Amino acid sequence: MAEKFARSLYNAPRGELRLALLDALLPEMLTLSGQLALDVGGGLGQQAAWLARRGHHVTLAEPSGDMLALARATLADETFAERIDYLQAPLQALDTAAPGPWPLVICHAVLEWMGDPRAALEALGRLVAPGGQLSLMVFNRDALRFANVIKGNRQKALDDRLEGLGKRKRLTPVSPLTHAQIEHFAAAAGLTLDGVAGIRIFQDYLREPVADADDQATLFALERQYCRTDPHWRLGRYLLYTLRKPPCVNQ
Repeated sequence: MAEKFARSLYNAPRGELRLALLDALLPEMLTLSGQLALDVGGGLGQQAAWLARRGHHVTLAEPSGDMLALARATLADETFAERIDYLQAPLQALDTAAPGPWPLVICHAVLEWMGDPRAALEALGRLVAPGGQLSLMVFNRDALRFANVIKGNRQKALDDRLEGLGKRKRLTPVSPLTHAQIEHFAAAAGLTLDGVAGIRIFQDYLREPVADADDQATLFALERQYCRTDPHWRLGRYLLYTLRKPPCVNQ
């Protein structure tokens, strides 16, 4: 499904807005100092490229060989290409394949595809160095419910049948997550929550598509202004978190 991900998620207005918002938010929400970074489930390499362009040496870990091949081919000629290493491995194998510990771990749009997202977050926590940061982005279950009501799938929303089934080539995640779940799972993993933002809090609910470049700019300004404001961030299609592992305290 690598080509479908590229076409549907990144070469489309919603993907462009997602990346633009991350470009604005990550420097606000993370302490970036060129530290080593692990990009878990890095897909087509957009986030690894963003980090490498800013001086980080990044290991892009991705279980799909097709995705990894596309990322490598796309980024091969970039000036920062030598700062990206490629590792074909799933999250479940990273305890041994890339144990770190890492001062910066990125995991965007991965947990919602896991059968056990709590165990996945605990695994991510083990990869983060004491005092290190985890940038986590997850598909928002509450936003998915809201979107289903708007689209007319009201009985489905009432029954809370929101998960994708993992069949055919559908892009509805199998484990969409709520903010309360992330708070609970993060605490269990020994991580503290430093910040949260909503990604695409308005775009997915538009009745009419964006008309032109000026309209797109206005929409981005709205998204940017309210993405960290309660209650708006809570309906972002994705929720973006900065989680931190407490530093070791000398006894």
